[in-house]
Amino acid sequence: MAEDLTDKYGPWGVVAGGSDGVGAAFAHAMAARGMNVVLVARRVAVLEASAAEIRATYDVETRTVALDLSAPDALSELTRATSDLEVGLFVYNAGGDDRSVAFLDKDLGSHLELVHRNCLGPLEAAYRFGGPMVARGRGAVVLVTSGAAWAGGATLAAYGATKAFDLILAESLWAEWRTRGVDVLGLVLGKTDTPSMRRAFDAEGKPYGELADPDEVAAAALDHLADGPTWIYGSDTPTGGSPFGALSRRDAVLAMSRGASAHGDDA
Repeated sequence: MAEDLTDKYGPWGVVAGGSDGVGAAFAHAMAARGMNVVLVARRVAVLEASAAEIRATYDVETRTVALDLSAPDALSELTRATSDLEVGLFVYNAGGDDRSVAFLDKDLGSHLELVHRNCLGPLEAAYRFGGPMVARGRGAVVLVTSGAAWAGGATLAAYGATKAFDLILAESLWAEWRTRGVDVLGLVLGKTDTPSMRRAFDAEGKPYGELADPDEVAAAALDHLADGPTWIYGSDTPTGGSPFGALSRRDAVLAMSRGASAHGDDA
């Protein structure tokens, strides 16, 4: 497995949103398969602790880059910080929303921050890191999205819209790059056992219910990097279409609204 991952894609992987939850699981899974990893997140102490654990557990190199991915210059700074590395796998996992409320009950700045982190961030990351992959003729990009992308829903307006952006971006890049040696996967997650998900449910006093295991999520994604454009984790048909099937858009929106809750499925 280790040889397959590094030989096919390259020696280094970058995980944006790699300090805990699904991102940390990706970093561990990549390291376990022999890939050196760059961890990107805001919290320096958590980043350093995660990197130290990976170095102690696996025979790989690690690097940390402390960035707020909603900042305008974050991806250009990350590009500079990794300019000496051949990045063969980029996982964009940042962008969870741990406060699911009505659109006007959240301030405009928070909405704009979410759009920057979830839309502009993945697009710029794909451009900056995907370009060299296409030029080399090898590499892989994973954009972590959400079941909130399938349809609009009450209290999910900005979050669901940004995740739909990520889903379409991943599918489109897959279509463009699949014959260029670069695999692109839009990883669609439902409720996943991450710190942000637990915080969201704790804040609302709701039971967690059945949550996906981040380690299993990461392992499945790495196993299926070449099976894009999408992988719907936990689905009986992971490469299939929307779970709303033949429902009209109106009925899908109403169904999504009835089930609306916090979607903290990524870090």
